[in-house]
Amino acid sequence: MLDEPTGFELPPKGFSVEDPGYQAPSASGNVEVIVKPDSQRLQLLAPFPAWEKADLTGLRLLIKVKGKCTTDHISMAGPWLKYRGHLDNISNNMLIGAINFFNNQSDNVKNQLTGGYGPVPATQRTYKVSGVGSVVIGDENYGEGSSREHAAMEPRHLGVRAIVVKSFARIHETNLKKQGMLGLTFANKEDYDKVQEDDVIDITGLTDFAPGRQLTMVLHHADGTSDKVKLNHTYNEQQIEWFKAGSALNLIRKQFGKEVAAVS
Repeated sequence: MLDEPTGFELPPKGFSVEDPGYQAPSASGNVEVIVKPDSQRLQLLAPFPAWEKADLTGLRLLIKVKGKCTTDHISMAGPWLKYRGHLDNISNNMLIGAINFFNNQSDNVKNQLTGGYGPVPATQRTYKVSGVGSVVIGDENYGEGSSREHAAMEPRHLGVRAIVVKSFARIHETNLKKQGMLGLTFANKEDYDKVQEDDVIDITGLTDFAPGRQLTMVLHHADGTSDKVKLNHTYNEQQIEWFKAGSALNLIRKQFGKEVAAVS
């Protein structure tokens, strides 16, 4: 009933345009990426710090997440997407959709340094300025949903040292590893219930970090008691090197002996 379509499968003169939008890299390799210092949309990435070659001690609980926590709970989309190229700005949405186990509210956690309650990102920024690391505790299938890399970059940028959960969504777990984060799971899922709001946390065994070897989380409770919790991980030898170097990108920089400049 219809005429047979006519035309060319490919342009007869090729994809010829005046401005293809591609600039070949400099032959010298010495390229400086310039971003306005006051830009709210773009920010040059600084390398994350390498591991200190010691166990992590004196960490604070940032949030004990209750129930489902997708990558959208960790790093919301919508209006926040305009900050995808500015890691510090987009980090102001970190975990604002997650439900706090202790008060059943979102974006409202206890600041252990002040005793008050406030937004998750602001609380974590207080810890970062004070040189205090923190831990996020999560439930089942933490990080499910889209493979949103900012969901791993934001906690790393703000100074969260470990994500300890009952189970991970696989892609998010890998993204955490690439950013030099500790993504760990409870060997006994019931140990999730042992985490209390005012806990000070140590993660030990890192000096012997190896594939298949458990780590230990020590929960120092406010009443003076403590619990030792065994943690599993799925790091292979290369991924452990990512952790030690501070990120996969740091390791690449070290291996190739070049400065790698990137825009987030």
